[in-house]
Amino acid sequence: MTVAPAAEPASREGRVSGESALALKRRARRINRALAEQYPYAHAELDFRNPFELLVATVLSAQTTDVTVNLITPLLFARYPDARSMAEADSAELEAIIKPTGFFRAKARNLMALAARLVDEFDGVVPGRLEDLVTLPGVGRKTANVVLGNAFGVPGITVDTHFGRLARRFGWTDSDDPVRIESDVAELFEPRDWTMLSHRVVFHGRRVCHSRKPACGACAVANWCPSFGMGETNPEKAAKLLKYELAPGNEELLGKLLGETHRAAEIRMESQRRSP
Repeated sequence: MTVAPAAEPASREGRVSGESALALKRRARRINRALAEQYPYAHAELDFRNPFELLVATVLSAQTTDVTVNLITPLLFARYPDARSMAEADSAELEAIIKPTGFFRAKARNLMALAARLVDEFDGVVPGRLEDLVTLPGVGRKTANVVLGNAFGVPGITVDTHFGRLARRFGWTDSDDPVRIESDVAELFEPRDWTMLSHRVVFHGRRVCHSRKPACGACAVANWCPSFGMGETNPEKAAKLLKYELAPGNEELLGKLLGETHRAAEIRMESQRRSP
């Protein structure tokens, strides 16, 4: 891949001088297509079997990694498989299980209150509407969109720290506010693309476009990114910054993901279990 900076100069992180609304939309969609080619196996990286499990896992994922959450949820859901059992949980026992995720006391309180609300107001069933989800303790728009997009098939843009950072670097928004970012990005894409766009951007943020030192020289969207040059531009040096399946030495894992995209989540889980 030929790596080159965008044709227009960037006036600040991600902002392109003189770019029209139409040009921005075209560039944004070209980035999405490139990310789709780079990550045909992009998926929700939290393990779940139903809307309740995804809701709980997403609440737990705040201020920790999806890998950590995935390590504790098998025990958590074996002990509390539904909203009623979690609402009636012993708080000390629940805290002990989720302790590795950090902020475990506050998370336990939110999970028990959330579960109680589900039982009292929704017959123990996770609602499939954003306006209902955001009334649950510990659930904001980000969590609601994760659940809607991945458990209910309702399009949504998930603005986590990775998505917000890349949206600014790509020049899709100049805001730090998640609601504004969601609105700005939604104007650039068709609703049918919102959920997968979220996965692809987050995948890219975790693997290539890091917060402190992005691997610009190994970036699949460098030709359309006005922030090219913020990180390492030398291709060989940039390749050493790549993480997860793109990292040097993980060629076998990457090959499996590319060859069996329909099994991506299962393959990822297997690779995590083998990791020390």
